[in-house]
Amino acid sequence: MEIAPGIYTVKVPIPDNPLGYLNCYVIEGKEGWLMVDTGWHTPEALNSLREGLKEIGLAFTDIATIVLTHVHADHFGLAGRIRQFSPNTKLFAHQWETALIESRYIKFADLRRKMAALLRRHGVPQADIPSLESASMPAMEFVVVTMPDEPLFGGEIIDTGRFQLETIWTPGHSPGHICLYEPQNQLFFAGDHILSKITPNVSYHVQSGDDPLGDYVHSLKKVQNLPVTKVLPAHETIFSDLSGRIEEILLHHNNRKEEIINIIRLKPALAYEIASRLTWDVPMNWDRFGPQLKRGAVTETIAHLENMRREGTIKRISQGELFLYANG
Repeated sequence: MEIAPGIYTVKVPIPDNPLGYLNCYVIEGKEGWLMVDTGWHTPEALNSLREGLKEIGLAFTDIATIVLTHVHADHFGLAGRIRQFSPNTKLFAHQWETALIESRYIKFADLRRKMAALLRRHGVPQADIPSLESASMPAMEFVVVTMPDEPLFGGEIIDTGRFQLETIWTPGHSPGHICLYEPQNQLFFAGDHILSKITPNVSYHVQSGDDPLGDYVHSLKKVQNLPVTKVLPAHETIFSDLSGRIEEILLHHNNRKEEIINIIRLKPALAYEIASRLTWDVPMNWDRFGPQLKRGAVTETIAHLENMRREGTIKRISQGELFLYANG
């Protein structure tokens, strides 16, 4: 689909995932095209991306640059495969995302050990620890690992010769998440920072930093007043009201904080217990949550709790090796 002259989107399927597909964006340049995110590595995704490029009149060798909004598998997975077809293609990602690749996709034993300790500290039952600590491991098979050529820091202007794209560091969903802003058409390439319907997962984990939700809220406010005609998210649909959508997301997180306050009003509780009592927009009870869904719920709850602790609305209590949270 053509978004503006010289700017297209290609839908790359994500099998067995409620998101359905990734929106891969391709942007014309004078010495090759720029691609924003790739999809993850499956034969179906690779073929769809190849055929989508073909409809625009492109092949993988026409891609001069790939910019990753972040290195989650559904955004990063095909980058290494594309570079096998096109060795001259350059890969850009934020410095923090580059720093995560080795520990996440190559030498991950230490990461799993630390994640198990974090989950245990926040009240996950011992019987659930093995499945939750390894819940993200299946995503590894969808990644052909490759390392970026240059780190981004935020503020760089990536010039394709036809378009100039400003990089904006937007940590929260991932520590090195970036968005791109194209001022000529006032287009905002949002990655997973802002989606049209669902709120992106913002989780506290061993690679998230100490206040990922605080980082995320700051990142939302950083871009809220940009002059934007179209928001181009990595999933779901293109939309126009950037500021209004940000207000909806901020309201969602404030409502979640109020729900947490009500849960711990009478007595302190562990993050796992709080997560089990929160309202989740899924058609099943807590005891039917699979490992990945349950881990995401727990780590998202911890992100809210730690942010509220920094705001001074609640306090954290150490009880042996466990952390409990109570009204402040």
